[in-house]
Amino acid sequence: MPRSKDALVDRSITSGSDFLQLNAADAPAGGLSDWLAQRLRLAVSDGRLAVGDRLPATRTLAEELRVSRGVVTEAYQRLIEDGHAAGRGRGGTVVVAAPVTAAATAPTPARPAQGPPPGPVFTAEPGADVFDAVRAAPARIDLSPGTPDLASFPRAAWLRAERRVLGTLAAPGFGYGDPRGTPELRRAVAKWLARNRGLTVAPDEVLIVSGTAQTLGLLAQVLRRRGVRELAVEDPGSLGARQHLQYWGMRTPPVPVDAEGIRVRELRASGAPAVLVTPAHQFPTGVVLGGARRRELMRWAADGGLIVEDDYDAEHRYDRPPVPALRAMLPEHVCYAGSVSKLLAPALRTGWVVAPPELYGALVDAKRFTDLGNSALPQLVLADLMETGELERRLRQLRKRHRARRDAMIRAVTTHLPGAVVRGAAAGLHLTITFDADFADTDLAAAALARGVKVQPLSWHRQGPGRPGLVLGYAASTATEIGEGVAVIGSVLG
Repeated sequence: MPRSKDALVDRSITSGSDFLQLNAADAPAGGLSDWLAQRLRLAVSDGRLAVGDRLPATRTLAEELRVSRGVVTEAYQRLIEDGHAAGRGRGGTVVVAAPVTAAATAPTPARPAQGPPPGPVFTAEPGADVFDAVRAAPARIDLSPGTPDLASFPRAAWLRAERRVLGTLAAPGFGYGDPRGTPELRRAVAKWLARNRGLTVAPDEVLIVSGTAQTLGLLAQVLRRRGVRELAVEDPGSLGARQHLQYWGMRTPPVPVDAEGIRVRELRASGAPAVLVTPAHQFPTGVVLGGARRRELMRWAADGGLIVEDDYDAEHRYDRPPVPALRAMLPEHVCYAGSVSKLLAPALRTGWVVAPPELYGALVDAKRFTDLGNSALPQLVLADLMETGELERRLRQLRKRHRARRDAMIRAVTTHLPGAVVRGAAAGLHLTITFDADFADTDLAAAALARGVKVQPLSWHRQGPGRPGLVLGYAASTATEIGEGVAVIGSVLG
């Protein structure tokens, strides 16, 4: 029996979805998956779907649209392949990145000096709040260094660990705790360092802090009370680390870095009694402290110097074997600092210090009178993730993802910036590129930001002169975003 006109109308009404007002009747014949994928991309682009939003379950959306579940699954898979969504198992499919709009390919000046003048963010002399300004600056693509893949934070594993902790934590555990950190996390960190960094450390040698930034602040206070006013730093070296030390009254004389790492001869000549180094993956150049240079640095320390070892990016390596920590060679002269900011998320504000015995008690006092110790509950959850092997599983996953994104960035630089020299590709979460040209890299960074791409100028991390360059992070961006972002930089250079 033929259906009535009313029946046809009723069916068209019930074949749509409240989600994005989708109606399969709008799709061209034979192109349902293409149509749905395009509608989803458009919704991400215009802001109706934001990063972090979860798409409807494939079965649910298929029933609402009256299409096969395979149509929806195929559309979702295309967004995942584009890098705009990610499958989270029982957590569903989640939007993780917004596509770049056509504005990214707008005509640009041939040279950075011809572009818009640097805004207040990119100045030759960055202020104390410069990184706050950088984070607040809007951009379609963020290639800033120092940030891991935050969209892949292991929420489910964290929640499971938190439930386990809350299910067993006695009432006194919610009170004031040990300023050194919970015993559980100090034990877990000691085991982590033994397994992953070859360090033999007792739990009572570990001090839990709010990241490496707090380590530098506490150490500066302790050293100043002992009459130490200078802590040498690598040049180029981290602007953020230098700012933290200077805030606490430390002078930071620069010591040049070459292809083998910090130049120990110049360190001796500086007369500084202490030095901050990133030997496993120097920031920002990415070089590894060479064997001969390590031995030379150890001789300097044995003569009375103090080494502050920031084990920056040590876990994130792709094309080289692991590099031993300096702390293993001369523990009484090395203050070792690490954190989970690059393994999990900076927002956790959790790190650790393993200090020489003569400094440990003073650092504990400084920590006690700073904040009475880190929040206990996140410490216990992190300890659980370490003890169960979840953190190491995550590290293995991150290495695969970060390697692919690093490769995408190298390809993009080769294609769009053929004159650039790439440094630091074997490990870490960023690349440094330099140019054999004469222009201000702050101008280049400002012009890129004006076109929606956020980077850091290399000159920010230098105290002395040098070639212009950029520090480009790849861990938090998809391959598509990386390619488009580097293309924008190439168009700025012209």
